[in-house]
Amino acid sequence: MKRYGQLIGVKPENFESYKKYHAEVWPEVLDMISKCNIRNYTIFHRDSMLYAYFEYIGDNFAADMAKMAADKTTQEWWAIMEPMQEPLADRKAGEWWTELEEVFHTD
Repeated sequence: MKRYGQLIGVKPENFESYKKYHAEVWPEVLDMISKCNIRNYTIFHRDSMLYAYFEYIGDNFAADMAKMAADKTTQEWWAIMEPMQEPLADRKAGEWWTELEEVFHTD
């Protein structure tokens, strides 16, 4: 299992809508997240920033992310979420959410 942390901005005028959508996530989106070997997925908010944490239990992250990106329902969900988000200006090429480096963990 590998832990992932990610960071992205959320437009303040869209935050309440973003929260509402996530309070009622489409079941097909949740199913695809599970099928792509993601567990314990959590999104936190503070000061117009979203921090995501999840655990990946698969053995080919790139293939699972490609599978998720190819899913029609996930694409529809992202089409609603992406305009509400503000990616960090210094993110790496190809990133939407900025990947964070894990520097400490304890169970």
